[in-house]
This record gives sequence, C-alpha cells and structure tokens, in this order.
Amino acid sequence: MLRPQVFERYIAPARQRPQFWRLVVGLALVVVFYAGFLALTGLTLRLLMSDAALLGALDRVSRGGDPITLLVLLASFSGLMLGTVVAARLMQGRGLASIIGPWRIALRDFFLGIGLALVAFAPAGLAWSGWSDLTPGLDPALWAALLPIALLGLIVQTGAEEALFRGYMLQQLAARFRSPLGWLILPSLAFGLVHYDPVTMGGNTWLVVASTGLFGLIAADLTARSGSLGLAWGLHFANNVYALLIVSMGGGLDGLALWRYPHPPDAAALRPLMALDMALLALIWLVGRFALRHRR
Repeated sequence: MLRPQVFERYIAPARQRPQFWRLVVGLALVVVFYAGFLALTGLTLRLLMSDAALLGALDRVSRGGDPITLLVLLASFSGLMLGTVVAARLMQGRGLASIIGPWRIALRDFFLGIGLALVAFAPAGLAWSGWSDLTPGLDPALWAALLPIALLGLIVQTGAEEALFRGYMLQQLAARFRSPLGWLILPSLAFGLVHYDPVTMGGNTWLVVASTGLFGLIAADLTARSGSLGLAWGLHFANNVYALLIVSMGGGLDGLALWRYPHPPDAAALRPLMALDMALLALIWLVGRFALRHRR
C-alpha cells in the first residue's frame, strides 16, 4: 500500500495550483520551449556551416551514430529539463526542488535504483550476449576517456524525462485526480508513446512502446511510494548506461557503446529477450516495493 504521508508530501507543492488547464498549458509550454531550444541550437550551427553541412549534422545527431553526435543529443535534453522547470514556475509557481522531492531521499534512492538495476541487468546481459555475435564498438581507450562526459549526459537525459513524466505530470495529475488511473496511467502512456520509432524498431515497435510504458508504470508507482524522483531516476539511468554505453542494438544511438549487436536485428529473435527485460522490470518493481515497505 501507498504510505499516504509520503505520497502527500510529494504532491503537496502541486496542490497549490491543481487546475487541469494549468497542466495542459504547462505541457504545451514544455513542447514550445524544447522546440525553441532545439531551433536556437540549429540557428547557431547555421551561422557556422552551410545548409548541406547543417542537414548532415542534424541527421547524424538524430541517429547518434558516433560519440560527438550522441553526446550532443544527450545534452539537448537540458532544453527539456529547462522547459519543464519554466512551465512549473510559470503555471504552478514552483521550482525544480518541488519536482524532485526531498534531496536527501532522492539521492539515497538514486543509488538504490542503480543497485537494483545492476542486480537485474547483470544476468540479463549474459542472456543477451548469447543471442548473437557482438561486434566491437567504440575503442576502449576512447570509451574510458569519454565515460565521465557520457555519464553526465545520461544524468541530464534521464533526469529531464523523469522530471517531466514522473515529476511534473504525475504530481499535477495526482493533485487534480484521486484515482491512480489519472496520475499513474496517463504519464506512463505518454512516456511509452514518445518512444514510438518504427524506423529503428521495425516489427517490434509496439513491443518497445509497451516495454517503455511498463517501465513508466513501474517508475511512477515507485516514485509515489518513495516520495521522490530518486528511485525512478536511478533505474532509468542504469538502464540507459547499459543500453547506450555497454551494449547497443546498433543502427542508431550506438556511438558510445563498447559493443553492438548486428543491425538490422531479427525482430522475431529479439522478442523473447525483450520479454525477459519486461520480466526483469517486474522483478525490480517487486524488490523495490519490498525495500520501501520496510523503510522507516
């Protein structure tokens, strides 16, 4: 069961201005701000290069196929974080600290989330590595040199998504609607749909959306039970470290990976492994709930 005092403390800042229209306008502001941030970045680059070079650079950044472009892509999520903070400030009169929750709890749970993910992903990684021959990715020496910057980029990227979906959206919906169908389902559905990418995922596109949506549900539930973004953020961060820095599916967002799977992967062969990932997410959820239930 939820600990009412913990959940209430987390959503209390959103109760001051809980009107649904404020959230809708706030989300629109996030989109506009983020799009404006990306456009401004593109205009800046336009001053430094030709149209053809700019289009090529933007295409490479969208694919993240080399270290520089993937780092730029991760850094671009700072615009999403800023947009979320600006929207919360303008529409609800609150800041980043109210979105994250108590810093002491958030920091502790961030490392708890990393620990839970590592325990689950280690055996999963062995299973995945047996699926197909891996091909070498980034040179290990260069990988190690770029690792601190890459980790910082992933903190920004995962933090921005958590602040929007498990922070701002979840809090404002919970302040407006008592039913979990509002604050639990809607942010998770939105989180899954923004990962819709048929070009990269092919026949597994909707399975990826479902898997991402499942992560959203688990992250939202653990956020509500822990009273901060820390646990969900740690899980998200550790997951992306594995997927982007250790072993990538190839064909996109693989510029910083030590190893890559052959691309394009066989869609049918991937499905059992994706099902395993979803089962491990459920296991992490159960262990996380157990840990929170025995917390004072």
